[in-house]
Amino acid sequence: MSTTPRPHFLSRRGALLATTAALAGGLGLAGRTDAAPRAVGKSPAPSRAHASSAALTPAQRAGQCVIHSYPGLTPPARLMDAIREGRTAGVIFFGENIENLTQIEGVVQQMNAAHASSPVKTPLLLMTDQEGGLVRRLPGEPVLSAKEVGASADPAAQAEFTGGGAGMNLAGVGMNVNLAPVLDVYRKAGDFTDQYKRSYGKDPAAVGRCGAAFVTAQQDAGVAATAKHYPGLGPAAANQNTDLGPVTLTTSAATLRGVDEVPYSQAITAGTKLVMLSWAVYPSLDADRPAGLSPTVVGQLRDRLGFQGVTVTDALEAGALKSYGSTAQRAVLAAGAGMDLILCSGRDAAQGDQAVTALSDALTAGTLNGAAFDAGAARVAALRGWLA
Repeated sequence: MSTTPRPHFLSRRGALLATTAALAGGLGLAGRTDAAPRAVGKSPAPSRAHASSAALTPAQRAGQCVIHSYPGLTPPARLMDAIREGRTAGVIFFGENIENLTQIEGVVQQMNAAHASSPVKTPLLLMTDQEGGLVRRLPGEPVLSAKEVGASADPAAQAEFTGGGAGMNLAGVGMNVNLAPVLDVYRKAGDFTDQYKRSYGKDPAAVGRCGAAFVTAQQDAGVAATAKHYPGLGPAAANQNTDLGPVTLTTSAATLRGVDEVPYSQAITAGTKLVMLSWAVYPSLDADRPAGLSPTVVGQLRDRLGFQGVTVTDALEAGALKSYGSTAQRAVLAAGAGMDLILCSGRDAAQGDQAVTALSDALTAGTLNGAAFDAGAARVAALRGWLA
């Protein structure tokens, strides 16, 4: 694998020039433009998309469903070894990892060079949260928050512009997955989602139109989109933050289906590659477990909404999971519930390694369904093949 950015990604300068040209051309809300670096294509056949699970070591097999993270500006040797040895599906980047565009582009190139030695030849999943507004890890697009997009004169066109800008920005440094857009339908001014301007609005159909436009434009730029946080954090009050502690949302099943799920149907129709599940508990759906640990909730996403792409957890270290044991225990519970990607985002490469070891041990012992796990890994492999 080349250590330079893949040909279908714009260079960092090209991405910035394309965005500038769109603005200068009077598009202002430039929908998809001819500057999109690649067209959406079909995933390659599984035999070409990834190494057979039978050809992988137990740790490599488990690693195909784990995303690592790290502290500071320099990836530690531990993480680079996991990449080189095929024991991770990819990396999530945070603000503390990014000094500027040139620096992070160099880090991505180093990771791709290490990945060239891996038995898994499809691209690493290199992701971040580039939602827009307050939640941006890279400088540049999308500058507008979801709330500003939703309040604009033409929300769908603005969402298309911000989605395209996010895609070009990430592709310009070699990243290929954005953990956006947020599809939460907020309820009251200043509530959890609204206070950070992360919601497009209160109207579920309008949120869905914006989300679908963002997804389509971003994926036309070659960067996979992630609709989040299913089945919806819109009902959460200002102090109900799953990062900090357990959250229970007593919204009725009828309201969840008639309001909060509506944008997901539109995003799925638009072809979103990933869906992130919430860590809140929804008693009307499953009173015993957070959504991302619930086979019932994951099953609804698959069976009723028809999502066939990759499911991804929210942060595995979240305070909402404090009663669910260690990293190892949480990883096995999430995989058992049907989560395809386990997001170890605690800025510690050891966290990802602990998840890999736990999944490997559970698969070897038979306490984790191997066929179901490999089906999830195949969905991840198809996503990586699409990005190739």
